[in-house]
Amino acid sequence: MRDIFIFGGGAWGIALAFAFYENNNVFVLSRRKLLLDTYRPPLDSHSHITMQHHSNKKHNNTQSYDTNIHHHRFPSTSHTIMQIDYKDFVNIHQHSHDPLCVIAIASAFLRNFMNQATFLESCKKDMKILVASKGIEQGSGAFVNEILEQHFDKNNLCYLAGPSFAKEVLAKKPCALVIHSPNQALSQKYADCFPNFIKTYIQNDVIGAEIAGAYKNVIAIAGGISDGLELGNNAKASLLSRGLVEMARFGDYFGAKQETFLGLSGSGDLFLTSNSIMSRNYRVGFALAEGKKLTDILKELGEVAEGVYSAKSITELGKKHNLYTPIASEVQAILDGGAVYDGLRNLLAKKS
Repeated sequence: MRDIFIFGGGAWGIALAFAFYENNNVFVLSRRKLLLDTYRPPLDSHSHITMQHHSNKKHNNTQSYDTNIHHHRFPSTSHTIMQIDYKDFVNIHQHSHDPLCVIAIASAFLRNFMNQATFLESCKKDMKILVASKGIEQGSGAFVNEILEQHFDKNNLCYLAGPSFAKEVLAKKPCALVIHSPNQALSQKYADCFPNFIKTYIQNDVIGAEIAGAYKNVIAIAGGISDGLELGNNAKASLLSRGLVEMARFGDYFGAKQETFLGLSGSGDLFLTSNSIMSRNYRVGFALAEGKKLTDILKELGEVAEGVYSAKSITELGKKHNLYTPIASEVQAILDGGAVYDGLRNLLAKKS
């Protein structure tokens, strides 16, 4: 049993917290107030969740922790999920045995978070991190690993990829994920922490996982547009297969392994995200096809749709390196206010 710290209280961060808590103690760090017990009902319907506050106690084998912590112990397990403040992290982390961390912060906000996270300075060199963030930073065109490697040793970083809706993970429905890292031993540590309903594979193609995770969100917006316009199955199949080719070609330029795009990290995540209303990026595309404005869509969504940011980053990188990105470019044109049908005509007229 390990102590695992989750940075980020969004849908994916919470889903991972509940996945890990089956075999570990989990601490969630988020600026928002989280009512963790509302995300999953107790597995024993005749029991209730207890909430306690601990203060001025040293960390020990009985799992007591410092300061004011929101403590949730589910009746089916002896493990706990707790929300802690950033100021509490250092003390608990330092007193944990071989702790592991997970970063699930939207890529658009990741650099700003790291620049402001002065509380991490004393423990950065010891932190082991699984990165669950996906996307390419707008403006700089930086990949998530490039941002984090400015703050952490790359051998202490792993990257999570693969088809996985947060809602289904919370419901304990089976899925398979890939952990990418040059540090295979660290990847295995994380793999061992996952519950039985999540099968994990270990690979070493960080840049491939980064590009696939970012690009598939852009293609998912296009998939939502295709379904919103009722273009049919033929068009959708063509769109996704050419989208897979497009992102693999993009990845090849940056040194990614082509097999990454044919596996869970690439095609698996692409097909999932581009075909379901459970996907935020798909919903953005579908709503655009209905004639809604992007600002209204994002306000109604209430969550970050990474593809909106990544589309611009990908098209800018494409221009910079003379890469052909027809689908991403047309998605960006639509996001900039272009007519949906014009984007469709442009795609049909292009060689890809």
